[in-house]
Amino acid sequence: MSPSRPTSARKRPSQARSQVTVEAILDAAAQVFEARGYAAGTTNRIAQRAGVSIGSLYEYFPNKDAIVVALAERELERERQEILELLEGSKRDGLTGLLRRFVETVVAFHTRSPALHRILFEEAQHPPETHACVLRFEETLAHALADGLRNRRLRIDDADLAAHLIVQTTESLAHRFVLRGIHELDQAAFVDEVTRLLARYLGARPPRR
Repeated sequence: MSPSRPTSARKRPSQARSQVTVEAILDAAAQVFEARGYAAGTTNRIAQRAGVSIGSLYEYFPNKDAIVVALAERELERERQEILELLEGSKRDGLTGLLRRFVETVVAFHTRSPALHRILFEEAQHPPETHACVLRFEETLAHALADGLRNRRLRIDDADLAAHLIVQTTESLAHRFVLRGIHELDQAAFVDEVTRLLARYLGARPPRR
């Protein structure tokens, strides 16, 4: 992709009607990408599925790449909110219980729309905006998780570093597991093993099989 090609939305929806239009375009894009793939998911097909004119689509998005960036931002924001709510509601859980719920939530998010996830984070071209969005996502989760680790008074030298490694490790393993599988593990076994891995890393008693 050319560095000069715009990948940001042309304008932000400021009215309820505009917000509905943008959401309809993003929903349609997700459906078209899942059904046809990234290459065949043209802006004309997205506009047709959304029930808007191609001109209306271009009022908000200059090209398909800009739609991909907006979709990735929306998907990551949904996952971020779910995990932050999980961490907020798990303050009284034991460490392994917290880790298990964290892993389960990440895996559940990846399994909702694996084809779309593959398109957004593997097939589509990744402009700097997408990388920045992923970085913000990881930073927010890691800082929230670090607070939870400090509250449990674990014997770790750097809670923030540990939280960053846990977030990136879990995301990477879940992505690989959902899209390609890992050593014939089913989902329950995968959650068990990743929870055990993270618990041992933090020096906690691993969960029983």
